[in-house]
Amino acid sequence: MTGDGRRTPPSAAAVAAGVDHVRLSYAYLDEGDLDAYASLLHEDMQVRTPGGPPGRGRDDALRLAVTTRGTHELFKVIGDGHCVVAVGRYTAPRHEPGRFDFADFFTLSDDSLLLSRRRFYYLPPPDSGADIAGP
Repeated sequence: MTGDGRRTPPSAAAVAAGVDHVRLSYAYLDEGDLDAYASLLHEDMQVRTPGGPPGRGRDDALRLAVTTRGTHELFKVIGDGHCVVAVGRYTAPRHEPGRFDFADFFTLSDDSLLLSRRRFYYLPPPDSGADIAGP
């Protein structure tokens, strides 16, 4: 912490580690490896997704992750300070309809673990015929 109560900016190496943790989190979710996914989460992890219940703590984050059985295609991952933003597309499993673009905003802990994730969706106009169902 700085003298005025703000968090000390992380080193370039810590930001790079946080970016790697974000990329890995999607890979582990897509593989269904929840133990590996949990290793990237801070114990106080918070999750917010439109239309879904908020998650508080690692156990809640894991419970909510179990509902994400599709795949994530990342277009861009950007890290700055304690924040990492991932932009991509989620595709539900073949037997479930649903595909949507998303932007996830992560906050990193001081040790580069995932401390929070807030998701935003792109929703096409109602008459576009695009498939938007999903978590």
